Amino acid sequence: MASKTLKEYTWEEVAKHNKEGDVWIVIDAKVFDVSKFANMHPGGSNVLYAESVAGKDATQAFFGLHRHEVLLRPQYKRLQIGVIHGEEEQIKPPVPGALSKVPYAEPTWLSQGYFSPYYSDNHRKFQTAVREFFETVVKPESVRTEENGKRISQEVVDKMAETNIIAMRLGPGKHLKGRTLLGGVVKPEEFDYFHEAIINSELSRVSSRAVVDGLLAGMVIGLPPVLNYGSPELYEQVVPDVLAGKKYVALAISEAFAGSDVGGLQTTAVRDGDSWVVTGTKKWITNGTFADYFTTGCRTETGFTVILIPRGPGVETKQIKTAYSSVAGTAYVTFDKVRVPLTNTLGKVGAGMSVILSNFNHERWMVCGTSIAAQRLVVEESLKWATQRIVFGKPLTSQAVIRAKLATMIQRVEACQNWFENITYQMNQMNYSQQSDKLAGPIGLLKQFISKAGRETAEDATQIFGGRALTVTGMGKFIENYHRTSGFDAILAGAEDVLGDLGVRQALKKMPKDARL
Repeated sequence: MASKTLKEYTWEEVAKHNKEGDVWIVIDAKVFDVSKFANMHPGGSNVLYAESVAGKDATQAFFGLHRHEVLLRPQYKRLQIGVIHGEEEQIKPPVPGALSKVPYAEPTWLSQGYFSPYYSDNHRKFQTAVREFFETVVKPESVRTEENGKRISQEVVDKMAETNIIAMRLGPGKHLKGRTLLGGVVKPEEFDYFHEAIINSELSRVSSRAVVDGLLAGMVIGLPPVLNYGSPELYEQVVPDVLAGKKYVALAISEAFAGSDVGGLQTTAVRDGDSWVVTGTKKWITNGTFADYFTTGCRTETGFTVILIPRGPGVETKQIKTAYSSVAGTAYVTFDKVRVPLTNTLGKVGAGMSVILSNFNHERWMVCGTSIAAQRLVVEESLKWATQRIVFGKPLTSQAVIRAKLATMIQRVEACQNWFENITYQMNQMNYSQQSDKLAGPIGLLKQFISKAGRETAEDATQIFGGRALTVTGMGKFIENYHRTSGFDAILAGAEDVLGDLGVRQALKKMPKDARL
């Protein structure tokens, strides 16, 4: 059906409709008849009169109270009856895949007129395709699931599998061989950690912190031990279905008895013939409520061992309520004398610590990438709001204290970005064992730095938005959500103080014996 041609009106014609029962307003050159809507206005019909917008330009008043997305909702678009003659809208609807023009809303390598030694033209092409996919396919689902707390739909998971985004979230490696990545935008042999970082960043731009985890973060942290330490038979049994989105994996390490203290775990695995018998509990397990497999840390007679446990008899999961949405599937997991084949052992018996510690680097690096992208979104939201919010007749940006907060927010995110890109470059130059040896400490320090920066930025943004930062809907909804959930980055994948200490201890081990002042 062809869209109707909108009638053009003059300002004089609009001004005649300024009485109760006959109210027109103009927002960004678009004329709206809100006569019947006035009594249904969430803020009450008096708002339209108290703000003196009836029959006038309400653009400034509207954007002082509402987000642009409100105008794009069908129920409000229907109220538009025309446009102002000779004028054009200035605030265009967002184009899927487009870059933001707000300063510092994008990293330097995506900003026009700037350069980077790390990214190629292929990375830019890849980023465009990934952003369009996440904005059109994942974003609507993110909004729904954040609100209703239900797991991501199988339809969205299937689309991620079709484009091989699920596989690409594990980084470069043999698991990509023979796959068509995002319609052929990048070849498997060309895919590197910067490509993966782009996926993490774009996912975080359209998702709440809970949805970032709900979108198969359990697979990202739970499948690598199978890829790197599982037998060929176990690989073929598990990996294809997981990368196809047919099965789900969770990493089950943390316990109520031991979080960052991996060596203090109490879940046991006792050998009985050709099986393990596993007994114990796990807590705070991301994606645990819907996982089909659990990559599980256990105590055995010869030491710490990692075992892949399928969901089955003796395995129970319960939802844990946390500060973020239950879409993440955070679970308490119980293993009650669960029998698992010995062939499900990942790595050598008693050598599980090396399996887990090598896996932590990638997990922590992923958290760094998603956190930086979320902080950039907070900076963008804050710059927009501080520019359009009018107080005492001037925009918020006229206040020096607001500009000072914006300055520190920008400084933090740029520092985080540059350190992160340096680490990512090192990952591209190193094999798995070299990364474990050289990057565990730096990544730990980086994650501590980023998570602290994030919480400081959350506080600054809350002050900029004021009361609007305390409500889950409306102008400050992203700030409220980020302020409430930024602490997850400081805890998940290793508490930040523990990681800071890890970084220093790793450095001390490499101190030359002849170093003196």
